[in-house]
Amino acid sequence: MRALLIAGLLLAAGPAFAQISPIPAGSGLTASGLAGGPATLRPQVVADEATLRLGDLFDGQLEHPEAPLGLAPAPGQRMVLETAQIMAVARAHKVLWRPLTGQERVVIERPGRPVAREEVVDIIRADLLRLGLEEDAEPEFPGFVPPMVPLGAFVQLAAEQVYFDQATNRFSATLVVAADGMTTLRLRIAGRTVRTEPMVVAVRRLTLGEVVAPGDVEVVRVPAGRVRPGVTQALDQVVGQQLRRPVGPKMPVSLGDIGAPVVVEKNSLVTMTLDAPGLVLTTQGKALEAGGRGQVIAVMNLASRSVVEAVATGPGRVRVAFGSAPVREQQLSPTAAVAARTAMR
Repeated sequence: MRALLIAGLLLAAGPAFAQISPIPAGSGLTASGLAGGPATLRPQVVADEATLRLGDLFDGQLEHPEAPLGLAPAPGQRMVLETAQIMAVARAHKVLWRPLTGQERVVIERPGRPVAREEVVDIIRADLLRLGLEEDAEPEFPGFVPPMVPLGAFVQLAAEQVYFDQATNRFSATLVVAADGMTTLRLRIAGRTVRTEPMVVAVRRLTLGEVVAPGDVEVVRVPAGRVRPGVTQALDQVVGQQLRRPVGPKMPVSLGDIGAPVVVEKNSLVTMTLDAPGLVLTTQGKALEAGGRGQVIAVMNLASRSVVEAVATGPGRVRVAFGSAPVREQQLSPTAAVAARTAMR
C-alpha cells in the first residue's frame, strides 16, 4: 500500500516524470518515514547504476539516501526532473527541502559507450561462416546504430535466430547485448554479405618525409569495390618506406604515397665509387636528385663537371657502373637539369 501511495504522488507531480522514470506498483519503493536534517538539491547528477536513488538527488542528512526512486536513464541518455516532480519526491521521503525560485530542476545523465561495430560484425560473421559464408566475405548492415552500454561494464554479445541465404547473400539475425547495470537488449539486424579485400590504412596522420613504422599502419578488410588500383594491401609493402605525401588517419596508403627512404639528399656532396676490373676509384660528386637506397639518380662529378647516373648505396654514397657515359642535359629529369645548370655557374 505504501508503494502504491508514493507512486501516486510522483505521478501526480507531473506527466514528464511518469514517462521518464516510472515507479511501478510492487517495485519495493518505500518512503523513509523519518525526517533527517535540511537537504540541498543537486542540479547535476551523473548516475552510475541502473537505479536512481534518493541520495542521487539530495545532499544532506537523509534518513535513507539509498531509497530507490525508479530507473535511471539508459546508458548515454539523460532526463530532467522539474520542480513539481522534485517536491513530490521530497514529500514522499520526508526530505527537508523547499524550492527557492520555483524554477529548480535536476538534470540526470548516465555515461555510456557504444558497442564497437567491429565486435558486432565478428559475432554475426562467426555464425554466418557456419552457415556457408565465404572466408573473404563480411556482413554489412547499413543504418545500424550500435547500442549503448554502461561505461566499464562487462559486455556479452551473442547472435540468435541467424538466417543466411547463400543465393542472394542476404542474412538476418537477432543481436543480444547483455551488460551489468542494464536490461538485456535484443536487436533485429538484417543486411547482405559482400566480398572483401585487404587494404593498408594509416593509424594516425602520417606527415611528408616520415619513415613508416609497424605501429603507424594496419590492414583492414573493405568491400572489394572500394579498393582502388595502386592501394597497398600488405604491411610489408609500407613498413620501412618513406612518405612522399601526407596520409590522413584511416586513409589508404597507395604505392604512389611511399618510396624508399632517402639516403642521398638533393644538392648534397656524395662519394662516388667506380668499380673497375682490378681497381676501385672514388671521387667527390654532387647529387642533382634525392634518392633512396637502390635508386638511380643523376650525380655531377665535381672534378670533370660531367653528369652521370649512379645508384644510391647509402648515406652520402653512390656507385657508378663501369663504362657509364656522361648524361646529356636533355636526358635529365627537369629537376636534375635545373640543378645541373645551377651547379655549372
